[in-house]
Amino acid sequence: MNERGSQVLLGVLQLGLFRQRGIERFAGTGRAFLNSLAPLVAFPLAGGVLGLLSGAGLDAVAALLGTLVALLTPPVLSEMLARRWGREREWLRYATAFNWSRWAMLVALTAALALMGLLASAGLGQRAAVAFGLLAVAVYGVVLDWFVARVGLRLAGWQAAVLVVVVNVGAGLLFLAPRFLAGLQEGPA
Repeated sequence: MNERGSQVLLGVLQLGLFRQRGIERFAGTGRAFLNSLAPLVAFPLAGGVLGLLSGAGLDAVAALLGTLVALLTPPVLSEMLARRWGREREWLRYATAFNWSRWAMLVALTAALALMGLLASAGLGQRAAVAFGLLAVAVYGVVLDWFVARVGLRLAGWQAAVLVVVVNVGAGLLFLAPRFLAGLQEGPA
């Protein structure tokens, strides 16, 4: 791994542990942002191609486009808010760190899966263990997003909270709206 890759890995680890200095590990350049976006886009793209090859057709294309919208909405909405709050100079570093911080979420999900197994084997029902584990990952994700926004854009806590809500609600609406509208067109079963 090259030095830049080591810096990114260390930055993901530090941000994932809520260490403010982790933000300094990320470059605030267009190239760094595109590098952070590439792996996030590569996996859904590969899945879409595999779906097409397996005959899923329009469903595979729709899933790919929905995923791309969900991935690209956060940078667009956060950039609008960063500009509104006079933080445009910090935005590229923040957006790069935000993208890379998604990998910390995978670690959290892995830990939650282990926790679910432990809880289920300790006597908690499987449904309750899964619900608890998923809730823990969701809370960690929201807090991580808030932290990265606060340190990356140098925002007040309330501003970071507004950004997290706007980004998540916006991405959710843009991801779910086409499915909802398609369901309305099909009518009742």
